[in-house]
Amino acid sequence: MIARIWHGKVSLENGNTFFEYIKQTGLPGLKKSKGNLGVQILRRDDEGISHFLIISFWDSLASIRRFSGPDISKARLYPEDRQFLLEIEQVVHYKALIKD
Repeated sequence: MIARIWHGKVSLENGNTFFEYIKQTGLPGLKKSKGNLGVQILRRDDEGISHFLIISFWDSLASIRRFSGPDISKARLYPEDRQFLLEIEQVVHYKALIKD
């Protein structure tokens, strides 16, 4: 199993709106993707910034490529993401050893 981890930063005043936005765009896109085994969304507010971590679990790199495109280090962005995000970061992947 592979954990795909994306970090995004938005202004604190956009944190709640962005969370509602990703629940309508990114979350359904992840959940319906073949090979996706689950997803967690974490949020931390700090010094005027809302940090979001989206950790999705996958059965294989091939499934991740079907979701993300050929360069799996790039985030799969949705049309309005750039209106919220303070910067575009790369995605990282880890071998998931335990998932309950």
